[in-house]
Amino acid sequence: MIGKLKGLVDSYGDEHVILDVQGVGYLVHCSGRTLQALPSPGEAATLFIETFVREDMIRLYGFASQAEKSWFLLLQNVQGVGAKVALSVLSVLSPSELANAVALGDRAMVARANGVGPKVAARIVAELKDKAPGFADVDPGVAGLAASLDDKRAPAPVADAVSALVNLGYAQLQASAAVAAALREAGEGADTARLIRLGLKELAK
Repeated sequence: MIGKLKGLVDSYGDEHVILDVQGVGYLVHCSGRTLQALPSPGEAATLFIETFVREDMIRLYGFASQAEKSWFLLLQNVQGVGAKVALSVLSVLSPSELANAVALGDRAMVARANGVGPKVAARIVAELKDKAPGFADVDPGVAGLAASLDDKRAPAPVADAVSALVNLGYAQLQASAAVAAALREAGEGADTARLIRLGLKELAK
């Protein structure tokens, strides 16, 4: 079984790279992010490999890191998510971004991927939530705030401040993190306007 390939980039396709390893060209399917991070043809590259064997084909999937490979496999444990959808998710979210989105229950972030509708995004977040902490780099305060928002338990000023920042164009994840930081600075009794002001200050850093 192939676990890693190290060779020279031969050429690129829309969703794959051909890696020349000592004269043998391996066609490796990758996420858009991984393809963009690879060097120009003729330069050296290393990919972690997952091999899928079917009756009618053998397909190689390549990853820039072990974390990306782990998420590729984890995603496919979710009903309705195959290799193509998993790569689509990893094309728009880095492993750490995906881990944080799952840990914080941010369905909208996951639904940005092509082929991922609201129902599949909700399943990904719900079914992988217990797996995310091992990968995530989430402030516990942010995770707690996100959970309280999700359960409709957050105080009105907090929920309103996050909603206001989202309406200004910030992602739910960014808005939650900014309001969590604002809450730490202002204290529990802060009103919506103060939380928004401090949140925007945090986002401008």
